[in-house]
Amino acid sequence: MRKPILILLFCLALVCGAEAREVYPLDDSWTFSFRYENSTDNARCVTLPHTWNLDALAGGGDYLRTTADYQRRLYVPRQWSGRRLFLKFYGVESTAVLLVNGRYVGEHRGGTTAFVLEITDRVRFGEENQLRVVVSNAPTEEVLPLSSVHNLYGGIHRPVELIVTGPTAVSPLHLGSDGVLIRPRTVSAERVEADAEIYLTSRGESACRLTVEVRDAGDSLVAAKTLRAKIDGKPVAVPFVIGRPRLWSTDDPALYRVCVRAESDSSSDEVCVETGFRNLRFTADEGFRLNDSLVQVRGVTLYYDRTGRASALTEDDYDEDFALLRELGANALRSPAGPHAPRLYDLCDREGVLVWIDLPLIRAPFLSDLAYYPSPRIEENGRLQLLEIIAQNINRPSVVMWGLFDRLWQRGEDPVSYVRSLCELARRSDPSRPTVACSNQDGELNRITDLVVWAQEVGWERGHTEDLAVWLERLHTGWPELRSGVCYGGAGSPAQQFAPARRPGAPLAQTEGRQSRFHEDYTRHLLRDTLLWGVWINTLCDYGSAREPQGVEATGLVTMDRRLRKDAFYLYRALWNGAEPTLRIADRRCDRRGADLQTVTVYSSAGEPVVTLDGDTLPVKEYAPCIYRCDSVRMRGRVRIEAAAGALRDEALFTGDCALIAPPRRDPLQTAGLLRTN
Repeated sequence: MRKPILILLFCLALVCGAEAREVYPLDDSWTFSFRYENSTDNARCVTLPHTWNLDALAGGGDYLRTTADYQRRLYVPRQWSGRRLFLKFYGVESTAVLLVNGRYVGEHRGGTTAFVLEITDRVRFGEENQLRVVVSNAPTEEVLPLSSVHNLYGGIHRPVELIVTGPTAVSPLHLGSDGVLIRPRTVSAERVEADAEIYLTSRGESACRLTVEVRDAGDSLVAAKTLRAKIDGKPVAVPFVIGRPRLWSTDDPALYRVCVRAESDSSSDEVCVETGFRNLRFTADEGFRLNDSLVQVRGVTLYYDRTGRASALTEDDYDEDFALLRELGANALRSPAGPHAPRLYDLCDREGVLVWIDLPLIRAPFLSDLAYYPSPRIEENGRLQLLEIIAQNINRPSVVMWGLFDRLWQRGEDPVSYVRSLCELARRSDPSRPTVACSNQDGELNRITDLVVWAQEVGWERGHTEDLAVWLERLHTGWPELRSGVCYGGAGSPAQQFAPARRPGAPLAQTEGRQSRFHEDYTRHLLRDTLLWGVWINTLCDYGSAREPQGVEATGLVTMDRRLRKDAFYLYRALWNGAEPTLRIADRRCDRRGADLQTVTVYSSAGEPVVTLDGDTLPVKEYAPCIYRCDSVRMRGRVRIEAAAGALRDEALFTGDCALIAPPRRDPLQTAGLLRTN
């Protein structure tokens, strides 16, 4: 397969000419081998995106945190001599070292941000060249995150591109970005004033002609400017104005296209980026306003993997996850440990979904874990990852906040000083967006960022869900000045419907029904609250965790293989999706019921349902908005429960008078291709 592809590259180079930028995907024809194999003789052929934990799984192995080599041959046409070559990696987990023809080029530390390395001086023109990427996901004390629940799968788990430019170009080297950063100064319905911050690079020239053109969604030119720019390592700021702009919003996600062209005596280069313009305002008394319109944020957290692919996700995978988010009715997405691949944010930009991207400064809920200590290398890595996150996503109108930490402790080495420095860095790098933190602790940490989202779990492992009302009251009276949101979630497996007898001190069973009751009670309290600017559900989908007994963290509203929507998914679909009415009889997978009186729960966004048992109408009470219950229902033998609301119908079969002893059942999540742990 290599030779036809290399010939194609050569032909494209001749057709495109020597001046225009060319971009070639390099996702095929890689070989892969583990370092511990001591030889590449048995290297496997792989296509990117790739993670070696799928290889380990196929061989019945365990979740591996190790080091591996990826290699590929690259033919560079002689006609490219005098041009510049860059490799762009969209994500390598967690560290990468690049060598070309055995010579060191550079490295990157961080598994979710893109990076670019120039290989011009390492390649041989007119010949085949050998690319080698040394990749490691082994535990290290130099790269965030130091602590995590989610798996770090390892591998070149996102695409790779070859970028070919002339001697003078819009730089691909600035923090993995496109080299064009759009910085709005004022945004209103009457006028947008902004700067295009452009990074240039050249070999041999000190100036170029720079043209910036801004076009709307209909391809009409709305702003343009041409100037002579110095190439001295400093960014060039080109101001532009748009009159009567179409502002980006969740209802009308209007986008603009900004094209930057750099022309010199020897070459020409052009880069185009999409962006949008909107006003953001968060206040303690008004909540979140987008373009002066109040928006109640309904968000979900989404991790970075799925069954059968681990973190080597495709565009189709992201499309499916985005469709789940839209079906749910959520209007916001949280990336909890660094950015997702660009495809997901492209969808958010174009469809009007708000985005929160976190720095992977995380404390997992294990007492032995250290999430932070004041090592210069750790702190520098955190700063660099934050700068990369901002530079690579600053043009996206969907991104409305930068997350700095998740559930840190103020114990041992106090992180307050470091978090303050991160917050100052974020504000300098992007004054247009607020910073946010996810916290489950008291203390000064909660007053550093512009926004705080409280990770609330009362009523799950301790206390009762009714205690949430007490916490909300304390929040209102004790910290009303904080701009607060809340996130919550509990694990529930569809394969667990019957809770076994619990030993003292043992964790509570993770049944689907327990998860549903937890979410029902939380929505009952939170829907009445006026202080919180947003609610975030942890999580949209289950995700892989080698630290969990079954290898899965089952907090999702959807299973990790995306095949099964849990009952809690339909609860939020009823509450949030105003476009598609929902009617769902809950607990249908718990189809064996005891001899005692039972409760039937129905989620309905189409009004109060009529519920019948074998044709007899049952009395219905509204427990909370969209949640209806029939209490004291006697089930004898095989019975049919039916619900009707408007034009919607649903039914479920149950067997009553059963001795509820949990049958031995294998968890389908365990057999769905998930990673096993020691």
